[in-house]
Amino acid sequence: MASKKLPATVVTGFLGAGKTTLIRNLLQNAEGRRIALIINEFGDLGVDGDLLKGCGAETCREEDVVELTNGCICCTVADDFIPTMEKLIERADRLDHIVIETSGLALPQPLVAAFNWPEVKARVTVDGVVTVIDAHAVAAGRFADEEEAIAAARAADASLDHDNPLEELFEDQIRAADLVILNKADLVGTDEMQAVRDAVEAAAGGRAVKAVPASGGRLPAEVLLGLGAATEELIAGRRSHHEIEHENGRAHDHDDFESFVAAAGPIADVAAFTEGLKALIRREDILRVKGFAEVAGKPMRLVVQAVGERIETYFDRRWDAGETRGTRLVVIGLHEALDEAAEARIAAAIEDLTRAGARAATAA
Repeated sequence: MASKKLPATVVTGFLGAGKTTLIRNLLQNAEGRRIALIINEFGDLGVDGDLLKGCGAETCREEDVVELTNGCICCTVADDFIPTMEKLIERADRLDHIVIETSGLALPQPLVAAFNWPEVKARVTVDGVVTVIDAHAVAAGRFADEEEAIAAARAADASLDHDNPLEELFEDQIRAADLVILNKADLVGTDEMQAVRDAVEAAAGGRAVKAVPASGGRLPAEVLLGLGAATEELIAGRRSHHEIEHENGRAHDHDDFESFVAAAGPIADVAAFTEGLKALIRREDILRVKGFAEVAGKPMRLVVQAVGERIETYFDRRWDAGETRGTRLVVIGLHEALDEAAEARIAAAIEDLTRAGARAATAA
């Protein structure tokens, strides 16, 4: 029966791992497959959906992309996800596949478990959970703590909060996976890559998970689709940290992360803006920045993507006639670092950075 069901692939992974780029490449090389997308954004600006709708392939039709901008699909399965799935299932034009991109802050387990709901289970199966990781970041230890360091910190300060939400989230996304994409492999040496594979194996809790290296999210569709895992039947054995914590009487929330949209005018000098943004990210301990910007004198829209201090900018398309221009960036950080005062400070700094370069030119 599973072979007659509509297959769905869940693409998960930490902030900036390359999920959207992976899906964009998949759509551009879909080989005739009709693919519908469900995109779960964190923040109020639909960056990922807009990028995918504009990929230039037939499978990027606007009606094939559904955005859920609540920030955490795992908390709103009944309200958002199930109705969306029902609408896709009932579409007159038969789909070949559904791809779901979770927020970088979402837990895959409750989403996969939702495929066991009667409204969905009879007609859709989880072809596989694909977890994308930033191999370069993992090799540098960005999302993995040393056990010895944690033990030493606990011994030194009994009042220390022992939770490590980034580490737990990384592990939860690996635990749920049927396939792990070791993205940005071109930035990692042979020995470092082996360390990344070891980290994946450890996070999976000893379960063997296939791991495939990739650069820029470029992989054939055959690697990502057609896994036939029926993961909804297996997910009960891949429990997340928060499910285990629930059993111990702890409540689950997402107060570890905050996001807001910073709006500003056109960027005067992209290079100066990028350098200033890098310093701002370091100073304010920002995890992720993504969005679109207007560049003074340019007819094209600039995409801004930052993971830590690694920043990528590129022009993706012309501004549409009548489209509101300007700079709008989603800023994501840890709750304790991104309070109201920090948001105001960061927003003012970004607005000031858009004018960087122009002041220097005027002074000269």
